[in-house]
Amino acid sequence: MTNRVMKKIGRNDPCPCGSGKKFKKCHLGREDELALAGLGEISVEEMGERIADLPAVSYGRSREMIEGLDIKNLTGSTVGVKFIDLKSYTELDFLGSGPSDPTRKGSGSIIVNLYKTTKADPDNIYVAISEDVDEATLAHQLAHVLDYLGGSRLLPGTLEPLAFELDIPVEHLEHPDEFGYWLDFIKKKFDVIPDADDSIILYLYKEKLLIKGGEIRAKNGLVLKSKSDRILRYLSEHSEEIDSLVRKRPGYIGARKA
Repeated sequence: MTNRVMKKIGRNDPCPCGSGKKFKKCHLGREDELALAGLGEISVEEMGERIADLPAVSYGRSREMIEGLDIKNLTGSTVGVKFIDLKSYTELDFLGSGPSDPTRKGSGSIIVNLYKTTKADPDNIYVAISEDVDEATLAHQLAHVLDYLGGSRLLPGTLEPLAFELDIPVEHLEHPDEFGYWLDFIKKKFDVIPDADDSIILYLYKEKLLIKGGEIRAKNGLVLKSKSDRILRYLSEHSEEIDSLVRKRPGYIGARKA
């Protein structure tokens, strides 16, 4: 059966695998498995080549930040980062492409799933960004890159099925303790003012409440559920303190309680 990838499908559409779940709760982030099942229209190789052919862009502080990070020295990896235009990427209309990273709704950025690009360009991780991308969003995405290369080894956008299975917020899995370390590192290195959501992540990181990457990879439901519940309790018990911390930060949407 030919290795194919489907055209774009909405996050809330039924998953093409036939599970009966929404795409975001099933194969979002694991499109390669659909490709291996022959559920598509263009080859993975062609898809990767078309993404790799997109020109590099340097919106906002992207060039400054990526040139200021010695990724090999920091992580031991020789893999780099290529920023591409979000609109151009979205217009390719591939399965799973969309206007934003599932972990950064509305942020104007997305880390392209490595399964789409590894064969065409194994030397880079692709990050699609919009022309008006802000420094907080860039810091968030670069923290994900560093976390993947030299931290938890977890890819954003791939953990929704596990979160759905355990009935815990996907944000607790997408942003492990190692991600918090790299986010704090980039924030300090480039003097970035984090947005409201990242301010909460950093708050939890400093309180040593974020879940470890190894615990997430182990997929022990009892451990993950317990630690997720601890995060929710802490956020609820300290809601006023946290609200005062993030009230004036970009992305603030009002007081939030667990």
